[in-house]
Amino acid sequence: MSEIAIRARHVSKVFGQSRVLDDVEFELRRGEVMCLAGENGCGKSTLIKIINGVYKPEPGVEFTFGDEILSVISPLEARSRGIHVIWQDLALFPHLTVAENIVFDDYVSKPWRPISYKKALQQSREIIQQFGLKLDPTARVEDLSIAHRQLVAICRVLRAGASIIFMDEPTASLTYKEVQALLAITRSLAEKGISIVLVSHRLAEVLEVCQRVTVLRNGQLVGTYPTEGMTQARLSTLMTGLELALTPRAETHKGAPVLELKQLTRAGEFADISFTLHRGEILGLTGLLGAGRTELAHTIFGMTKPTSGEIHKDGQPLKLRSNRDAVRHKIAYLSEDRLHLGLVQNQSINMNTAVTVLPTLEKPRFFLSPQRIKALTAHWIERLKTKVSDAELAVSSLSGGNQQRIALAKWLATEPDVLILDCPTIGVDVGAKAGIFEIIRGLADQGVAIILISDEAGEIWMNTDRALVLRDGRISTEVFPSETTEEALEAIINA
Repeated sequence: MSEIAIRARHVSKVFGQSRVLDDVEFELRRGEVMCLAGENGCGKSTLIKIINGVYKPEPGVEFTFGDEILSVISPLEARSRGIHVIWQDLALFPHLTVAENIVFDDYVSKPWRPISYKKALQQSREIIQQFGLKLDPTARVEDLSIAHRQLVAICRVLRAGASIIFMDEPTASLTYKEVQALLAITRSLAEKGISIVLVSHRLAEVLEVCQRVTVLRNGQLVGTYPTEGMTQARLSTLMTGLELALTPRAETHKGAPVLELKQLTRAGEFADISFTLHRGEILGLTGLLGAGRTELAHTIFGMTKPTSGEIHKDGQPLKLRSNRDAVRHKIAYLSEDRLHLGLVQNQSINMNTAVTVLPTLEKPRFFLSPQRIKALTAHWIERLKTKVSDAELAVSSLSGGNQQRIALAKWLATEPDVLILDCPTIGVDVGAKAGIFEIIRGLADQGVAIILISDEAGEIWMNTDRALVLRDGRISTEVFPSETTEEALEAIINA
């Protein structure tokens, strides 16, 4: 058995009346890549923050490093033992160079030391070369892709002496090739004796790179399991306690055509896109990041104008001058950027739900009716099975899955004929994903025509009637999930 890098026993944490962690045990081996899995709110982040010294656990905890046992870890103690966390936002300084970001901790710990840019370049080059990474130390971080920013964050903790690295959703915004490159780097770090803990909702990646997976559910340890022989279905069940069916969508009976694109083109983004969408149909739109999926959605929703081609709805040509025109024509679009475009985070759940239909909620003399707003929100909260304690709270108080339900409710309130969903499960755990797709399938059964955009082959395979694969802004392949396998679809997307 490999040497233990860290073992934490009897980890509990209480916030107010809520027990977030209950007697959890966590063990990480040296040179191991492990996954910490569980639904949002299961206690993953709290456990990481306790191990990293940010939160103080309840009495009785034991942290073991070799033969040494500690009852508490401070942030300084954690850093001295090589424990580092790379959060999803990366916490980099975009206006500084790669080199300045990598050596930043040196100057924070010793602020009296004069800063030598020449020395910073040398030190950053050493760490980049040591781990065989491809980075320009003189480039500004704000000019880098998300994948290269990930590498900067990794170099920074390596420079700080990391021997245990927690990585929070490291692949959420990466293309397939970038994901594979990052997983290769993760394996390389493990071969050098560095222990890696991945927190990810992308189960296929977890099973590909990790040796073991520790599963939390409702603040309790479900268990730690080898990934060899583990399936996505089994892991989903461990995380949720539910048997989630991982099969293609059952055959449906499509209704009349509702939306038709004829050789739609927007120069530099997509070209010659033609398809017909029927009522009650879920049409998948997939392909690698940069293939033109979101750009196409923006044009269908009136946010951008096509260079040429036509959009028809119910047999009539559409000339969309703005997204307001699209809404008037019963077309709705749920953005992939929930935090910045989908919701107003500091506004109430009530206002976020009602924002698309405010004119219909006025009482005489152009004043909004609080009663109508509350009634509308209550209707959609119940219909979408959203967990809300108080609809007057800011929408930011909700979990990712429940925020996505409110973002969806905002557009369903417009009673759309066509609903475009752009990566609707980004940052959403496996249980919440299943709930969201259950809602989507239910909407289709009621006659709503849906365009589902996703770069996850499994989501497209399980939840669409047919799928169009985009490559370089053009439709390359039409696929019927009921006639193929998830693996075959993934191969087509990544070809």
